[in-house]
Amino acid sequence: PLARLPEEWAKEVVRLGGRTFHGKQVFRWLMARGVFEPAQMTDLPKDLRRALAEGGVEPVLTVLPGTRAADRTRKLLVRLRDGATVETVLIPGVSGERRLGRGVQDETESDDADAAAAVDDEDDDEDQGDENPQGKSYLRVTQCISTQVGCAMGCVFCASGVAGLKRNLGPDEIVAQVLAGKAELDDDERLRNIVYMGMGEPLHNYASTVRSLRLLTHADGLAISPRRITVSTSGLVPEIAKLGADFAGQIGLAISLHAADDETRSRLMPINKKYPLAALIEGLRAYPLPRRRRITIEYTLVSGKNDAPLEATKLAKLLRGLPVKVNLIPMNPIEASTLGPPAGARTLEFQRVLLDAGYSVFIRRRRGDDVAAACGQLALLGAKPKVRVDRG
Repeated sequence: PLARLPEEWAKEVVRLGGRTFHGKQVFRWLMARGVFEPAQMTDLPKDLRRALAEGGVEPVLTVLPGTRAADRTRKLLVRLRDGATVETVLIPGVSGERRLGRGVQDETESDDADAAAAVDDEDDDEDQGDENPQGKSYLRVTQCISTQVGCAMGCVFCASGVAGLKRNLGPDEIVAQVLAGKAELDDDERLRNIVYMGMGEPLHNYASTVRSLRLLTHADGLAISPRRITVSTSGLVPEIAKLGADFAGQIGLAISLHAADDETRSRLMPINKKYPLAALIEGLRAYPLPRRRRITIEYTLVSGKNDAPLEATKLAKLLRGLPVKVNLIPMNPIEASTLGPPAGARTLEFQRVLLDAGYSVFIRRRRGDDVAAACGQLALLGAKPKVRVDRG
């Protein structure tokens, strides 16, 4: 049921004996209020509520006991109807942060680059939804959601793909993570951003990803602004073009780049052999970005692999002319690999090269790593790696 848009619900409720406008009401109960029990849908006729109950309007997932980090980051393990499990993460912002624009930024004074912060600094004045009518301030939360059970991309620094791809998620299963996440928020928190950066490659499950985007942004449901949603991809060039065309560039785009030459990137990310850097950069230049928006470049720093100042120089040259901001992500440890992050001074040196070249550069704060909820750490419950991922 969560995969239906209002007009599709209209057809269904008419079939069940209701009227067309009842479809929008059902959609609102499910998507805007997270209510799955038809008996509680009080503005619907009793006969229609009874028919809906008989038709099986029910949640598509169950939230299992989760883990909460010291910084209030929460990793939720959700079980789907077939028994498969995926993870989604709630990442609270940090109150009182200073935004330093293009200046040097450290782990305590940075734009909230966790999970690639779905909006640019310039967008903030357009969204003042962080206070209620009584003037109470809320903590902004970014939710990182999954699109697949496992992952087929095989990136060496990421736990999601250690057991390979099990299956795609349906659009209802993607949307249900957001509803479950909202239900887990504390009283002083509000969901602000959605990032498709959990388990799986969103553009490898293109149809479900696009349908879920239409559901999440629909005005009669959660009505999340497309400007507050970012889709991350390892570089599926044809699907990047389709995403840009389908949403006129309004959906934020993040690219898992992680290297500035094909040889290094192919060792870290096998997808580069199919879509090498020249094709990827050409696709990014063609992406229809609205005014003042930027593409997020995600660069995981792996000690001894891609973290030398020379690599930063190559990256600066590769990105020249693109409207981008760069998120540097010191690699978070994963069980299937002995690879790890560079020393802090090495990371700052890499950042300095890019700053001197004129880029906006953020070092991603390590959030939730004490509960394995940080970038690259989401994994299948009980999954065993097919191979060790220390190659290269």
